[in-house]
Amino acid sequence: MQIKKNDKAAKIIIWILSIVVFGVVVSLDRMKMEFNLSFDPHIFATINAIINGTVSVLLIAGMVAIKNKKRKLHERIMLTAMILSALFLVSYICHHLFAGSTPFGGTGIIKLVYLILLATHILLAAIILPFILFTAYRALTTEYPKHKKLAKITWPIWLYVSITGVVVYLLISPYYT
Repeated sequence: MQIKKNDKAAKIIIWILSIVVFGVVVSLDRMKMEFNLSFDPHIFATINAIINGTVSVLLIAGMVAIKNKKRKLHERIMLTAMILSALFLVSYICHHLFAGSTPFGGTGIIKLVYLILLATHILLAAIILPFILFTAYRALTTEYPKHKKLAKITWPIWLYVSITGVVVYLLISPYYT
């Protein structure tokens, strides 16, 4: 798949989208919608963990594909990872809107581990979206040297965020009420 290069428009779209998504996610701490759902809203957290785990596997598979010079397979895998990440974002918003925040109930070293993982996960999740979008844009405009240079930064951060998302879920899920 290829698109026509327009760096100015791409930068505007990517930065606006990234800022809007960041703003929405940050504002989730300040709101909770009170609905009488016929299901446990924490199901969204489980869905999030499944999506994050799947994205982690896809990111590794995408790396293996490109290392084996299977570019079309790499493209399909990475597009799937991006689509799943967008679905994750919708599910994440739903979870926080309907379930609110859950305090971690652990103590001692496990709480310290949780807080470090959570802090690094949140920080890197907050900055990864524009990297993902710019990396994809460089691939879609067939600027492969620029794509590869950006991917060397984007890929490990994205992988870390997706893996730590699952770990954070596993640590916090016992405290969902």
